Amino acid sequence: MRKVLTLNKIDAAGLSLLPHDDYEIGTEIKSPDAILLRSFKMHDMKLPDSLLAVGRAGAGVNNIPIEKCTEQGIVVFNSPGANANAVKELVIVGLFLASRDIYQGIVYSQSIKGKADEVSNLVEKNKENYAGCEIAGKTLGVIGLGKIGVMVANAALDLGMKVIGLDPYISVESAWGLSKEVTRAIGLDGLLAECDYISIHTPLNDSTKGIFNESKFKIMKKGMRILNFSRGGIVNNDDLIKAIEDGIVARYVTDFPEEELLGINQVIPIPHLGASTAEAEVNCAVIVTKQVKDFLEKGNIVNSVNYPDASLPVSSKFRLVVMNKNVPNMVGQISAILAERNVNIIEMLNKSKGEYAYNIIDIENELDEKTLKTLESIKGVVKVRLITIV
Repeated sequence: MRKVLTLNKIDAAGLSLLPHDDYEIGTEIKSPDAILLRSFKMHDMKLPDSLLAVGRAGAGVNNIPIEKCTEQGIVVFNSPGANANAVKELVIVGLFLASRDIYQGIVYSQSIKGKADEVSNLVEKNKENYAGCEIAGKTLGVIGLGKIGVMVANAALDLGMKVIGLDPYISVESAWGLSKEVTRAIGLDGLLAECDYISIHTPLNDSTKGIFNESKFKIMKKGMRILNFSRGGIVNNDDLIKAIEDGIVARYVTDFPEEELLGINQVIPIPHLGASTAEAEVNCAVIVTKQVKDFLEKGNIVNSVNYPDASLPVSSKFRLVVMNKNVPNMVGQISAILAERNVNIIEMLNKSKGEYAYNIIDIENELDEKTLKTLESIKGVVKVRLITIV
């Protein structure tokens, strides 16, 4: 019986993929094989010795201690793209909110409740204060061309905008999906100087934290409109507020409200609704649950953020998986130990990612505990697991 701990509510469509006969699922599970979560912050959590996998129903994983998991041989999965359409639609809403003063106009309309017969006259008298501007013909810079960024760029083109994209690490898949009408930016500074709007779609890490700061705001046109549906820490809030006061930033639409940004008229704070649609929650739950299930039952890795993707069709009842430091002669040592015990290797796959590697080895016969311990004793081996394929 495999055990799965849920730290957030995971949609039933995902959990239904784990048969009750084979899986125990709950919020109080002890010694879990896997953890499923959404936004729960795991950094202060003691990772159980039993833990093999963490599945994030969503794309962002900054709430998970990735380095600690990697060192302990715990594979962290996410579901990139599962909520992409939901986020894309909200970004498009953000474009209009930043342009047409819809949000401010609604606030005003609500404020005149109780004026009875004066309401119509007040609306006509004051509507010019919320006129805003159109987005057609304006230039949008899309920073980060992953699944969401590509969808935003293509949608903005359909709305009549000129689009400039920036992503030095764009994947082949994203490049295939990106419209040829999107202009490629050479660098961030050039993009910021040219655009009327920017939409941020980069992960939050050491290189992007606070990247939008005073020096970047000085490059921008006056009246810039910024959409941040990526992560709050990418923008330096103190410098942003000064840029608003100086008239550089006309609107900042963010899905990550923070105390210092609330109450500022030019800031439109959305309560982290990017992936909060019924469809996105289902997609995220289904995708990440399938990945975790495949890993627990067959040792395959798909969409891991800390170990290499590695999948091998099953060719034997017994499958050995070995996680190790990416150092020379590791495969040789593993093979030698198996050969000494007359264990025949039917199929083998070795993949590496950065400092770590992952091996899937289909073998003809079952291994005893002593052999598994010998494999674990190899210097650089992080974790060894024997899976009996049902």
